[in-house]
Amino acid sequence: MSSESTEVWTGWYRDRRGAEAIVITADGSRVVTRIRGIEYTGASFAALSAAGEGGQALTGCVLEWDLPLPVVADGVTQQATLSCLLTLGERADLSLTLHYGGAAFESGIAGGDFEEALGRVRRQLPPGTEFGRRLLQAA
Repeated sequence: MSSESTEVWTGWYRDRRGAEAIVITADGSRVVTRIRGIEYTGASFAALSAAGEGGQALTGCVLEWDLPLPVVADGVTQQATLSCLLTLGERADLSLTLHYGGAAFESGIAGGDFEEALGRVRRQLPPGTEFGRRLLQAA
């Protein structure tokens, strides 16, 4: 994703107080979401903190969202879905699952590093298969 483009995904926020639908925006240099009226922003999903609220880190919760991700196999582009599950507590745990071609390719728990988790998924793809675009270069 280039710094000029903005990605918008819908998902869910859950904590002890319940769940609510959220919108996540990523522009290549930061990620933003609004939860219960408070805007959270950061350079990565694992580094989300309240904007204008003393910078309190987002913690004690789970964020879940899906995003479309084209996959190119031998020159043919097919749509796939990347399911993302981020648990924010004492540490950040991120799990990605790519649903493509009737199979699920999982990252396992990869700390909070989106690129590392995406790399784990990429290495499982069949030879000659690659993601059709870049995601979250800075996030």
